[in-house]
Amino acid sequence: MPNKKAMPPKTPLWARLTKHQIIIPIAALLLLALFNLIADPSFFKITLKDNSNGDPVLSGNLISIIDNGSELAILALGMTLVTAASGGQDISVGAAIAISGSVMLRVLCGSDSRSETLQAPIIVAFLMACLVSMAFGAFNGSLVAFFKIQPMVATLILFTAGRSIAAWINNNELPIVKDESFAYFGNYIPGIPIPTPFLIAIACFIITWLIMKFTNLSLYVQSVGINEKTSRLNGLNPEFIKLMTYVLLGLCVAVAAFIKVSRISTINYSVVAKDIEMDAILAVALGGNALSGGRFSMGASVLGAYVIQFLTTTLYKFEVNAAALPAYKAVVVIILVVLSAPTVREKLSRLGKKLHKNKAAAETA
Repeated sequence: MPNKKAMPPKTPLWARLTKHQIIIPIAALLLLALFNLIADPSFFKITLKDNSNGDPVLSGNLISIIDNGSELAILALGMTLVTAASGGQDISVGAAIAISGSVMLRVLCGSDSRSETLQAPIIVAFLMACLVSMAFGAFNGSLVAFFKIQPMVATLILFTAGRSIAAWINNNELPIVKDESFAYFGNYIPGIPIPTPFLIAIACFIITWLIMKFTNLSLYVQSVGINEKTSRLNGLNPEFIKLMTYVLLGLCVAVAAFIKVSRISTINYSVVAKDIEMDAILAVALGGNALSGGRFSMGASVLGAYVIQFLTTTLYKFEVNAAALPAYKAVVVIILVVLSAPTVREKLSRLGKKLHKNKAAAETA
């Protein structure tokens, strides 16, 4: 009888899984879910309750996670592009949110910080905030792309001065928007029980996905991030592509600021979006994206953002002291970031193949 052709060895499931970028945030999400399920199954309870306006809305820890994590998820979209193209991170997004929110309130309230009526349509205020935020994004991008300044150093300027600029825009006053319709965008729209910020985050993700799907932006960003010189030889303009990613991040900042300000209809310049830039960078890292630039996954970054919020909500649920919260959070995030590193994933993949080979050898013996 003719000899059967030898089949190539099948790659073990573990080795195949570790190749996927999104496996780390999924694993982290499952571990957090399992921990909460064991510690307190009521963590996952979702109820329908009336809010302060008397409208029935969904309530529970999971709703809180998708609600409060939405601004971070939106920022993670822009931060992923910046990281992939420039091999660095923008640490000024928290201060930029303060500036964008301050501009929005200035347009809505005019010269009277306690105006009873809106001085301009909400859409006009939002568009003005977008233009200002994108302008600051272009400023950061220019320093990185044309002056070749390391991204963290370039964005340190706005990180340092941003909140003072935000306070100056409104003469150090704290404007209050009294129109109830403005609060819908940061809370709930009457008749819709799902938090509006989550719906906005979904819309942002879909728009970003469509742009990545039907344009060459994803390819261009990856090419510049992997090898800038080679991309230039292939006809790309690395400086323009880097600048564009910072401008797009500025647009994400404006959307996040819109949600932040709408939640409370005012702003506190010193604490709004405090430390959110660190969480945005961690979301990108948890998504398995290389912080040195190159290949990226938007979906993994967004999932990483919600994992961070899941962790934060879990710690609050179990009454961890607010002062100690960053320490607990840092330990868990460090572990997850290390596991998401490409070199670690490669070693885990090799270990899986070795174990599979040893198992196969034992079965044939």
